[in-house]
Amino acid sequence: MQSSSSLKKEFMNKWIEGFHMCVSSKKHMNLMEKTKKIKLSADIAMASAKRTESLWSNALLSDARKNEKDMILVDKMLGPESQLKLLKSTDRMITSYHKRVRCKKILKTSRESAGKRMKKAMMGIPRSNLAIIIAKRLVKKKTKMLKRLVPGGQSMDEFSLIKEALDYILSLKVQVDVMRSVVNATEVLRHDKLLKSVE
Repeated sequence: MQSSSSLKKEFMNKWIEGFHMCVSSKKHMNLMEKTKKIKLSADIAMASAKRTESLWSNALLSDARKNEKDMILVDKMLGPESQLKLLKSTDRMITSYHKRVRCKKILKTSRESAGKRMKKAMMGIPRSNLAIIIAKRLVKKKTKMLKRLVPGGQSMDEFSLIKEALDYILSLKVQVDVMRSVVNATEVLRHDKLLKSVE
């Protein structure tokens, strides 16, 4: 596993490189465009800074490649070797997703008929079993929500989802730490500049 400090350093270098590419591509940007470019370059930098292949990072990069303008930035930041690896892993994810969709359709039709039978049967269920059923529904609902939050989560099974969510959260923490450091450094520089101008 990659250490936090090496991940921070790798992310910082790639983020700055990506942001410079974004800024140099268009001279005049409004605040909204700058915000989007900062987020895009941060996402690409975080996904590409990971040395180990993860589903969320591949999903994030392939989502960024959907937009033609962003594809150029992704390709420049990744380099030729990483692009090929990304395409292969994206193909695997798409195949897996389509298989899962077919299975879900079959399950849905069988559940609909089973659901009607279950409603009739639930009338006589003891409260302890009812609590288990409610807990399972709650877990299912939270899992659905987590699948929307983690990039590529829709195509993951529950085990992979938990593993990827933990990895994604750690990566987001690194991203926030680096961005916080940049803001603090900027404030210190601004404060020093003010002091020099007063003197």
